[in-house]
Amino acid sequence: MLETHPALNEEVARGPRIGLALAGGGPLGGIYELGALRALDEALEGIDFNQLDVYVGVSSGGFIAACLANRITTEEMCHVFINNEDIVGFRFTPEIFLKPAFLEYFKRAVVLPKLVLEGIWRLFRNPMKMGIIDAFSDLGRAIPTGIFDNETIHKAMEEVFNYEHRTNDFRKLKNKLYLIAVDLDTGETVRFGKPGYDHVPISRAIQASAALPGLFPPVKIDGRYFVDGALHKTMDASSALDQGVDLVLCVNPLVPFDASLSVKKGMPRHENLVEGGLPVVLSQTFRAIIYSRVKVGMSRYESVYPNSDVLVFEPNRDDEEMFFTNVFSYSSRHKLCEHAYQMTRQELASRSDEIEPILNRHGITLRRDILTDPSRHYCSTCRYVDGNTSTKPKKRTLKLPRPLNTAVTHQLTHSLDELQQWVSQQGTEEKIYQPNKLEYHS
Repeated sequence: MLETHPALNEEVARGPRIGLALAGGGPLGGIYELGALRALDEALEGIDFNQLDVYVGVSSGGFIAACLANRITTEEMCHVFINNEDIVGFRFTPEIFLKPAFLEYFKRAVVLPKLVLEGIWRLFRNPMKMGIIDAFSDLGRAIPTGIFDNETIHKAMEEVFNYEHRTNDFRKLKNKLYLIAVDLDTGETVRFGKPGYDHVPISRAIQASAALPGLFPPVKIDGRYFVDGALHKTMDASSALDQGVDLVLCVNPLVPFDASLSVKKGMPRHENLVEGGLPVVLSQTFRAIIYSRVKVGMSRYESVYPNSDVLVFEPNRDDEEMFFTNVFSYSSRHKLCEHAYQMTRQELASRSDEIEPILNRHGITLRRDILTDPSRHYCSTCRYVDGNTSTKPKKRTLKLPRPLNTAVTHQLTHSLDELQQWVSQQGTEEKIYQPNKLEYHS
């Protein structure tokens, strides 16, 4: 589903400033965002997703935003995070999210005997006035704050960003990157990457932004503790809009599921979601809360940022594939990424007449030839047949970036043409590179 928020004043002069805002959604959301971005990367001519002006990531969206800001392409991320290939100096495995937080368990277990003795003493001193629950109420301090160890996330992303030409330092990036987290003690939103928070390593900021309470322990940075940014900001497009960008592309992977729409299609997984048990009920509850906050935020943008265009890409409300996918299944990653890729392509194609004028204002055109090509899949160097993807890579060739259609490139092309003509007159057969002669191999 695509939601458009066109600028109120379409006559305002447009610049090339473009931002990207990626919402949170756990591993499931990150995979959906990657598939959607892969489709956008191929279909939008005149935009380089590795050279945007501002990147904003919340929780799982922070992983992808930081990779894009570090010049890792959407295709490379598909190879690494979906196909488990080592092509960027790192081999991803889902186990990095599932390592038990043994240190957290130990820290809590150490204080347990003391808390038990204190409870017994309180009960002994006031046996007639204090109940057992009151006496042992402090035992909650012995419960671990997270099940899984997120230190492995920091170390994995640190390895990625310290490889070759990349950087783990916000201040060394060419463009702006903001990763959103919440200060646990104050409840305030913190934007890592802004002055005062830009000294924090990007990998550590990702760890903090994705520290969902209950699953991962809070992350200690400079003596303070931070948790998942989605607790306060589901999709922080305003951080990009505040930088004066003219167009913000947003991807929100979590929307509440509408079972009634699925019933109308004749193939419902559950006519009533309660049939799916507690996990399904909790998932729907969490999605509804998150989505309501997104809608409230989006309603403000038209009045607060009237001269900026905002496009939001998200799943349809009857998307069973997105709602019921087991994200920790290796095969499900391929299936979900391909699903997001194809759904985004369909949305772009079906609503091209509506969104093309918006994109054209920013020098972006829609590649209808790509959108109507039925043979395309999220990973052009992988074989995807009937829901099964082979990770055996095909022969890979160097892909030249698509030249932007701007006055500068036209002037450069003209100059190169004159240079070639001059060289030809000198009797040389040397060939001069011409951007307008490039062939695209997406």
